[in-house]
Amino acid sequence: MEDPPPAVREPDVPPVRTIVLDREPVAVAPPVRERNPLRAPSPSTAGPERLALSDLSIAYAGKSAVKSVSLSIHQGEVLALIGPSGCGKTTLLRTLNRLTELTPNASHSGHITLDGEDIHELEDTKLRTRVSMVFQQPNPFPMSIFDNVAFALREQSRRRPRRRELEPLVKQALQRAGLYDEVANNLDRPALRLSGGQQQRLCIARAIANNPEILLMDEPCSALDPRSTSVIEDLILQLRDDLAIVIVTHNLQQARRIADRVAFMYIGDLVELGDARQVFEEPREERTREYVAGAFG
Repeated sequence: MEDPPPAVREPDVPPVRTIVLDREPVAVAPPVRERNPLRAPSPSTAGPERLALSDLSIAYAGKSAVKSVSLSIHQGEVLALIGPSGCGKTTLLRTLNRLTELTPNASHSGHITLDGEDIHELEDTKLRTRVSMVFQQPNPFPMSIFDNVAFALREQSRRRPRRRELEPLVKQALQRAGLYDEVANNLDRPALRLSGGQQQRLCIARAIANNPEILLMDEPCSALDPRSTSVIEDLILQLRDDLAIVIVTHNLQQARRIADRVAFMYIGDLVELGDARQVFEEPREERTREYVAGAFG
């Protein structure tokens, strides 16, 4: 006679607990996480036109790098130049304070005006005081933190000012660059001993020491870690209250975070120019749509 099949054990079921409420439950909305105000650029803050480009073309040894670009740059805004490598972004940026002409085989046509005056009618050193530049790699001078910033101030002085005359101006520039609190106790420390992010902020302090009207930035965060990049981005959005900023960046998320307007360039052409939201979310041109979607770059 066969053994009876084993009894099937019923799975353990947790007891059902009943909670008695004295009123109807009310749904609670999830908490709203506030955005960092520094991450919310607003095109409405833009002021008067400072720089204007009209049919600007640039070539190296007869080969076109920038083709008939026209745009304006306004006080109180961040304009981001985006596009794949070799599309003319950096060439355009360097031309805004006449650095391109230092290349022997470079030529240009068209016009660039600063507050209505042709920049080629201005003395180049005076122009670069008004239109200052920060480069891709931090390039502090091999001298102290203080002297790095003081160098820019001394260059524009008719006589050599004493240290005590420069101290408040150096301090102000370092404060505006968000570096002073970190170095205040040792301004005579060699600048080359600073971290990469600190060196870049020192270069920004040097660039803004003479209170320029325009700040040009060529991929200023490309050599920095994410934390230093965040600090520099916050700094850019603070500085735009006092001047106009033009930044070249390959980081599309960075352009979305900090730019008021975006110019997309491709093989020397200015394909599209508009406010950041429009360019990234509703691009008018197919090439722009493909680029911001990551189809090429």
